[in-house]
Parts: sequence; C-alpha cells; structure tokens
Amino acid sequence: MKVGIPKEVLTNENRVAATPETAGKMVKGGMEVLVETGAGDASYMPDGEYQKAGARIAAGTEELFGSSDVVLKVQRPMLNDKAKRHEIDMMKEGAVLIAFLFPFANLEVVVKLIERKITAFSMDAVPRISRAQMMDALSSMSTVAGYKAVIMAADHLKKFIPMLSTAAGTVHPAKTVVIGAGVAGLQAIATAKRLGSVVTAFDTRPAVGEQIKSLGAEFAPLDVRHDETEDSGGYAKAMSSEFYREEQDIIRKHTKDADIVISTALVPGKPAPTLITEDMVREMKPGSVIVDLVAEQGGNCAVSEAGKTVERHNVTIIGTTNLPSTVPVHASQFYARNILTFLYLLAPDKKELKLDMEDEIIKGSLITHNGEITHTGVKEAVKKANISYPGGLSSRSHW
Repeated sequence: MKVGIPKEVLTNENRVAATPETAGKMVKGGMEVLVETGAGDASYMPDGEYQKAGARIAAGTEELFGSSDVVLKVQRPMLNDKAKRHEIDMMKEGAVLIAFLFPFANLEVVVKLIERKITAFSMDAVPRISRAQMMDALSSMSTVAGYKAVIMAADHLKKFIPMLSTAAGTVHPAKTVVIGAGVAGLQAIATAKRLGSVVTAFDTRPAVGEQIKSLGAEFAPLDVRHDETEDSGGYAKAMSSEFYREEQDIIRKHTKDADIVISTALVPGKPAPTLITEDMVREMKPGSVIVDLVAEQGGNCAVSEAGKTVERHNVTIIGTTNLPSTVPVHASQFYARNILTFLYLLAPDKKELKLDMEDEIIKGSLITHNGEITHTGVKEAVKKANISYPGGLSSRSHW
C-alpha cells in the first residue's frame, strides 16, 4: 500500500499530515511512503528527515497524487496553482483520502470526490467516543488554538499578566475571562493561569464546572439543567435567542473588568452565537484584548472580523483563523499521530485497507465511497443546496 503526503497548498497552511516519526512507523509496518518535496518545510521537517525514516521523496506533485493508494492531507483538496490542476483530479480513481474536509462548508469538494470515486474520510467527523480519542484531531488542534490564543492576547495587551512586586510598587495580575470550556477553552484557562492571570471561565454546561475549578479558575455558571445545554456527544447545543441574551447579561458582569477575553463558544454545524455585543465591547477597559477563536464561524464577538485584528472603542479584537497553523511543529506532530491511528484502523495489518463499514468510527467519518455520498447529513445538505451529482437526485447543476 502506497501512502502519499502532499505539500499543503492553502495560503498560510504550515502543517503537514505526516511527520518523519509517523512516516517511519508506516514504513516499518510495511507501507510505502511517498512525500512531496518540501511537504514538511513549513513545519521545520526537511526532506532529509523523511528519507532517514525510510520515505521516498516524490519527483513531482502529479506523481505523488497519481501513484498513491492513500493520500493524507491537512486541508481539503483544492486547486494546485503550481500544477495547474485540482488535487482531486490528480488522484487515481478509487483512491482513499483522509483530511479535514469540513464537508458541510465544502459541498463542491464532495461532488468532485464522487466524480472521481474517491473514498474520503473527514477527520472533523470522527465520532466523539472513548475508542476514538487517539484519532480526535479536532481536540488536538483545539489544544493548540487555546494555548496560542492566550499568547496572542499577551502580545497585544499593554500591561503585565502576572502579579509583580517591585521597588516601584506592586503590579496586580491581569484578569482573564474564557467563554466556553471545551478543549480550547480549558487549554486557554491553563495557559492564562500559568502566565499568572486571575481567570474566570463561563460555560453553559454545568458538568464542566469541576474541570474549570481544577485548573484554578472561577466557574461562572448559568442556572440551567445539564440535559438542556449538552448533546449526547458532550458538545454544547444550540439554544434560543432569549437564552443567549441571558448569557450575555451574565458574561457582561465579568467582561467589564477583564483585561483579556478568550471566546471559544461554538455549536457544531451552526454559526457561532453572538455572546459579546458591541455595547459590551464599549464597556470594557481601554487597552483590553478579545481573542475570538470562532471568528471564521461568525464570531462570538459582534465586531470581530475573521482573519483581522481590529480596534473598536479602545479594545483590540483579534479574529483568528487557522490558529493551529501558527504553531506548526507541535500541531503537525499531534495531527500526524491522530491520522496515523486512524489509518491503522482502516488497515489493521498495516499493509492492506480493510474497511469495516459497521465500525462506528469508520461509518461516522466516511463521506464518500464508490461514487456515492455515504454520510447522511452531507447527502441531505447537497440535496438541500439543489446540487446535481452523479447518481444524485438533485435536478439542477450548481456550477
């Protein structure tokens, strides 16, 4: 089985889907590993390290895609400007693709995968179950994002974070508010505490209160039942507009005095709820900083702009996008280990793909197979968008 590791072509994407460490494990397991020249350069993993691990460096992009039985990527396939061809078109028919596809936001990619009869797995669709923890790439990347969010906030804050006792007097510690205590939020809490900040964290799920307190932060709860705010997978559920207004009122009491606000609240498959209004920003202390980790999904802050750092009412608002890519060494290490574990699930003997379609993890993350959309939710999204595709029921072409 030949596994291909291409160089990511999305602008500012610095991660790579396999490191010399994981490539070496594939080779020792009996796989042939083909790496595109420079695939790991942005993660400070040169070609020579892959060669030492037993991988072969591909002569060109088209050779890599055209000869690989399995392609491992970080980002969804897209047009390769250098090769002047779409990455899916360069893959051999019937090959396997594993990547962050985010299919609901990239339905056109799903259609191209069907046309090429690609068996595609999306790492963002891996079910949140105990057996899949080692494959949970979303959590891995959230860990990176939560850490880096606090570092970015510290860089933009015009004051110290920890308490300092000096000959010139005592400096009081900065106050940090973290909204949302998922993986990113918990890592942000831990990082802010390590830097010496006083931290208050807010989440709609009472169950995470103990986790927040265990990190040394104050928990600001909302008085609702556990089953109202959390789905069966442990994620926050979408709530009513009245509920979010109540949330805003509680958050406002804490953001008024905050030096740093890190917002991470997101409901899977939905736009991010607005939890910080412009009036709330106006009330914040001059010089304070907001890092909106979900700006790309609409943002928790009403005035954040995806991919931009802006100043409103003397408050700096950072609308982050693809934050894990800014820490490419460890982000790549985490992701590569996640994807290697997933690959071993697909090829238990490490030599041949044996897809158990009844396996909960495989079934949940499989998007396309044999020229069909296998994921029910994605199939419904394509139908709702009225997109025609081979074997599909939609009546009108979207392109």
